[in-house]
Amino acid sequence: MLKKLASETALYGGTTILVRLINYALVPLHTGVFQPDSYGIIAEFYAWATALNVIYTYGMETAYFRFASKKGADQQPYFNRIVTLLLLSSVVFSGILVAFSGEIATVMGYPQGQQFVIWFALLFAIDAVVAIPFAQLRILHKPGKFALTKVVNILIVFLLNVFFLVFCRKVYQGEWLPGLSDAVSLIYNPDLGLGYAFLANLLGNAFLVLLLWKSFKGMRLVLDLAAARPLLAYGVPILFSGLAFAVNEAADRIFLKYLLPDNFYQGLNSLEAVGIYAACYKLSVFITLAVQAYRYAAEPFFFSRAEDKDPEKAYALVMRYFIIACCLMFLGVVANLDWLSWIFLADEVYHQGLSVVPVLLLANIFLGIYYNLSVWFKVTDRTYFGAFISSGGAAITIFGNILLIPVLGYHGSAAATLLCYLGMAAACYLLGQKYYPVPYGLGPAAAYLLLAVLAVAVMQLPQWPGGLPGILLRNALLLLFVAGSFFSEKRRLARLAATTKPVAKK
Repeated sequence: MLKKLASETALYGGTTILVRLINYALVPLHTGVFQPDSYGIIAEFYAWATALNVIYTYGMETAYFRFASKKGADQQPYFNRIVTLLLLSSVVFSGILVAFSGEIATVMGYPQGQQFVIWFALLFAIDAVVAIPFAQLRILHKPGKFALTKVVNILIVFLLNVFFLVFCRKVYQGEWLPGLSDAVSLIYNPDLGLGYAFLANLLGNAFLVLLLWKSFKGMRLVLDLAAARPLLAYGVPILFSGLAFAVNEAADRIFLKYLLPDNFYQGLNSLEAVGIYAACYKLSVFITLAVQAYRYAAEPFFFSRAEDKDPEKAYALVMRYFIIACCLMFLGVVANLDWLSWIFLADEVYHQGLSVVPVLLLANIFLGIYYNLSVWFKVTDRTYFGAFISSGGAAITIFGNILLIPVLGYHGSAAATLLCYLGMAAACYLLGQKYYPVPYGLGPAAAYLLLAVLAVAVMQLPQWPGGLPGILLRNALLLLFVAGSFFSEKRRLARLAATTKPVAKK
């Protein structure tokens, strides 16, 4: 069980890491081309996109996992019904956004950005429709095809960004190949500026429809309201959970824009502070990658195991090693943050926000723990509990940002994110032990987390040496944690291996 889950997580993880690294290669590109205020606009648009993507899918991806993963279930009818629902709703939602694109852009404070709103409306529709083919690949245990499609998609997005923001811009300005300037001027408009980041994303994701064409080839449109009711009953609570998550993920950047006092950071306006925070937020990518990769493999695993004997033991075992892996990555990123920051953040102006990174890394560990814990309400069809818990987390995020931003700036936003995910994990654990008890073992998990937090706190001490000596000492502390974890788990893993070893034939 662990080997299969680990192998699929590794494959999804390798893919996710590659995809995210290519995606995060856009950070130095964007931060090198755009000033913090322009980067702040990109961050704000994608913050709103987080919420709208949730609305467009309204829990149907998880509903597909739940119903199509049941033993003996025919997956194709569920595929047909859910894709039909998403197609119809996407046409309605995107039609509304396009019709009111001018007004939406004006309310956001970017009256010149109507075209951006239209592009995002199309992008949301595409993302909603292709979500189910990707889910199908995970259920069918085809991580290779999943990986190839994701990598090709992000490569196209990256190359289009380079084409528009580097090649076309340089040629248009006469710095490169001046003989091509007339041809480039036909497709490049310098006034569009940061809009090319959005256009590249739209074109790259539109190509996904072609890459996933085989999945759509066997489907037919089926609008069966009676058959759709149980899907909606399961998925709609997840919609509210997703909206609450969108608040948790994106509200900090929106609140910062409006709540940060003038001159809180000397020489920066609120939008520039948003840009710095958003860029540094991306350095929590390593934990985010691990959580995302784990979810890709774990969701099908959780649902397929739900009907086995004693699935709770499997869930507890998986949680234990998930926490250890996250702690190792937490320490690894902080230990090497000095040089990682120069790779991901091209302009030194962004480095002033690096102190939020350890807090955000820890917050994402608790988010991953919550995903593990949430299995109880998904396999028992009590998804409404997820909506309640996530709504509570959203309340913590909102009030935390309102109270802390005027006092702590973007450090207040990072603290609110940590409190939100910590609170959600605690609530999910307590409710889960009542309705679907799983023997997670709080003691060892808390010990690993506490030791990791203490080690990071030591690494952040003002007396810690700088430069290469500081990096080497931090990594020595990381290796000490690795050694301690290994010796702590050595006997447990040996016992586990002994109990699962096949009996030799006589």
